[in-house]
Amino acid sequence: MTHLSMSLFKSASTVSLLTLASRVTGLARDVLMASVFGVSAMTDAFWVAFRLPNLFRRVLGEGAFSQAFVPVLAATRATDGEAGAKLLIDRVASLLALVLILLSLLGVLAAPLLVWGMASGLPAEGSAAAVHMTRWMFPYIAFMSLVALAGGVLNTWGKFAVPAASPVLLNLAWIAALVLLVPVFSRLGIEPIYALSAGVLVGGVLQLAQQIPALRHLGLLPRIRWSGQALRDAWRDPQTRKIARLMLPALLGVSVAQISLLINTQIASHLTPGSVSWITSADRLMEFPTALLGVALGVVLMPQLAAARAKEDAAHYSALLDWGLRLVVLFAMPCAAALLVFAEPLVAVLFHYGAFGARDVQMVTLALMSYGVGLLGIVAVKVLAPGFYARHDMRTPAIIAVVVLVFTQLLNIVLVPWLQHAALTLTISLGALLNAVWLLIGLIRRGSYKPLAGWAIFAAQVLGATALMAAFLLLGTERVEWVATPGLARAGLMAAFITGAGLIYFGALRVSGLKLRKLLRR
Repeated sequence: MTHLSMSLFKSASTVSLLTLASRVTGLARDVLMASVFGVSAMTDAFWVAFRLPNLFRRVLGEGAFSQAFVPVLAATRATDGEAGAKLLIDRVASLLALVLILLSLLGVLAAPLLVWGMASGLPAEGSAAAVHMTRWMFPYIAFMSLVALAGGVLNTWGKFAVPAASPVLLNLAWIAALVLLVPVFSRLGIEPIYALSAGVLVGGVLQLAQQIPALRHLGLLPRIRWSGQALRDAWRDPQTRKIARLMLPALLGVSVAQISLLINTQIASHLTPGSVSWITSADRLMEFPTALLGVALGVVLMPQLAAARAKEDAAHYSALLDWGLRLVVLFAMPCAAALLVFAEPLVAVLFHYGAFGARDVQMVTLALMSYGVGLLGIVAVKVLAPGFYARHDMRTPAIIAVVVLVFTQLLNIVLVPWLQHAALTLTISLGALLNAVWLLIGLIRRGSYKPLAGWAIFAAQVLGATALMAAFLLLGTERVEWVATPGLARAGLMAAFITGAGLIYFGALRVSGLKLRKLLRR
């Protein structure tokens, strides 16, 4: 287990570093966008238009499809070898490509209905702009779902770098649109924010193109066949049908999360103008720890868990989950504390430029602090849910997700009139904590996960170190006027406080006796 744990940690580290590059470039694009456009009804319209294809992508591409495809592909490779896996890839790619073309056409035609369903509270001008941008960006779902297929194949073969790096291309295309196309559109009398739609579409094309050489090198580039006989053979394949069967409950589970996002966006569109943009900015910062740890561990663990399941190695299966959960606690706990006590400095340093004013900083800070409440749950779900998916159990997480959706929306009824847009991120956090606890209990009761010894001491060590770090960051929040401080000095102060917080946290862990290297080797 020692050698494998280090190998998995190196793979997770690779994914995390590349995801960090993606998040940094994504943050740069959002900072640039905020300074150019500020927060307005038009930025709300853009985020609504961008969320629509993203919603379908997460449901069909990276969501239900990946959750069903990767475990079956890993099991097929373990039992039928490379040839059987390649045949499955070809057949799945053929069916998926056809479905995506039809879905893209439908989305373009139904754009007015989709925009109304997501954000009926937008003013007339913003609603019309959202419809126009949705039509331009909806084909993005096709490119990104095929990227998810390619990423699932590469991850199963242990090639994590290319899929993890591909989101950087979207951000670079987006930044290029901001720098190069926005001025051109302005000179031509075209609404400047429309230029971002072109950037998103180009980014999708570039991400798909990046996967092709890696797949070709492995001899796994899908051969898409659309003849009637080829499609019938693809559909009759038992493994293809198994993926389709697994997708149905997975669709429910993933759809519930996206329905929650849709409802929250709808609610935000009826609040103070700018609410959608404030929540989007908070999402961007929350995604740093979520993606760097939760997504990275989920991506790396899923094929390993599926392979352990195929070999009926229950002890290895449980040990993988235990290792992943310890890393979640080790890294997510201090991140959650930082979001709670150091949110204003983060928002001020990263967004308070140009048209992004002091009030916007305050509003985003409130939303970001609410995410801190449930960050541990948000990240833990990324590790716990694959514990079910790898066993081909999509139904249990789906049922839990439905209950969590009801719980979240009941909380919205109570909290939104009081906390406004910040309530929408707080209820997501509380729902994520409920989801994580329920998944954990389910894995333990089924015997899939048996916690190894030492959890009580480990948790005490992490909590103690986190408390010391949080006290230091809280001091920094209270002693510095972050909004009034000039940009460069502000950035330098934030870097100093974050560095100090890291030294305090890991120093306290070392003093408490935690052997970090030993933990990583478990």
